[in-house]
Amino acid sequence: MSDDDQIRIDGAIARKTPYGMLREPTFSGMLSFMRCNFRKDLTGAELVISGIPLDLAVSYRSGARFGPLGIRQASAEVASLKPYPWGFDPFEHLAVIDSGDCFLDVHNPLTIHGAIVDHARHILASGARMLTFGGDHSISYPLLQAHVEKTGAPLSLIHFDAHCDTWPDDSLASLNHGSMFYKAVREGLIDVKRSVQIGIRTWNDDFMGINILDADRIHRQGTDAVVAEIERIVGTQPAYLTFDIDCLDPAYAPGTGTPVCGGLSTAQALAIIRGLTAINLIGMDIVEVSPPYDHSQITALAAAHIACDLICLLAKRKADGLL
Repeated sequence: MSDDDQIRIDGAIARKTPYGMLREPTFSGMLSFMRCNFRKDLTGAELVISGIPLDLAVSYRSGARFGPLGIRQASAEVASLKPYPWGFDPFEHLAVIDSGDCFLDVHNPLTIHGAIVDHARHILASGARMLTFGGDHSISYPLLQAHVEKTGAPLSLIHFDAHCDTWPDDSLASLNHGSMFYKAVREGLIDVKRSVQIGIRTWNDDFMGINILDADRIHRQGTDAVVAEIERIVGTQPAYLTFDIDCLDPAYAPGTGTPVCGGLSTAQALAIIRGLTAINLIGMDIVEVSPPYDHSQITALAAAHIACDLICLLAKRKADGLL
C-alpha cells in the first residue's frame, strides 16, 4: 500500500505526488482545488491552478475577491467521485497542483497589473499550463499578455460571458473589467477572426470583429451546433479560454457582480465545454464568482464543475497524445 493510500485527511499537503484523486471527507481537511497537491514548488506540474483574488475593477457588485476560496470550497464535493461523464480520474493522467493565490498589494493598485503578469510568467516558465480563478474579469488581460509573451503569437480567444468586454478604454492605468478585450485586440494579443464569444446578451456598438454566438442563438440551435461552430472558428490554433460565470443565467449563477437574465443553464455550458476536445487550450480562467451574493454555493459549484471539466479536457488530450 502506498503512502497516499494511508492518507485520510489533509492529503492536499501531506501526500508527496501530484497524481491521483484522494478520498477525504467532503466537509473537512485542507482545501485545495479538488484536493490536488497544494504547493509552491512547480517542479513536474503540467497544470497549475492558482487564484487572483481581485475585485477592484468591478462596475457593480463586489465580492469576487472571495471567488478563489469559494470555488475551492465547492470543489470538495466535486472531488468525491470520478467526474461525470468522463469516467476517469483526470489526475492519473495529468500532474496538477494548486499553488495558492497571487499576492496583490491592493493599497497600491498601479502595481496590480504587473503583479499578475509576473505571477503568470513564473508559472508559464515552468512549462506548465494555467487554470486561474478570479477575481473579476480584468485579470484576463495581464494573463493574456503573459501567455502571448510565452507563445510569441496572437491566440484564439474562447470567451464565455454575458458581456463582450470590448468597451473602449485607452487608459494604461485603469482597472476595468469591461475593457480587457478591447485592449487585447488593440494590442494584438488575440486573433479576432479565430476568436469567439459565447452567451453574449448585452449590446456594444463595436464588437471589434470577434465572432459572436449570443445566448439566443445557443437556445435556438443547441449545444452541438455551438461546439461545431467554435471548432470551425478556432480550428487547431492555440486558444485561451475565459469563462465569466455571468455567462450563466442568474437562476444558475446568482453569485456574481453583473448578472444578466436570459443566459445559459449550467447544463448547456458544461455540454459545450465537454465538446471542446479538439481545441488546443493553452490557458484558462474562471472569473466573477462572488460568494457574498451566492446562495447555497450554486455559483461556486457551477464554477467548480466547469473547472473540473476543463481539467478533464486536458487530461483526455494528454491521454490521446495531443497535449
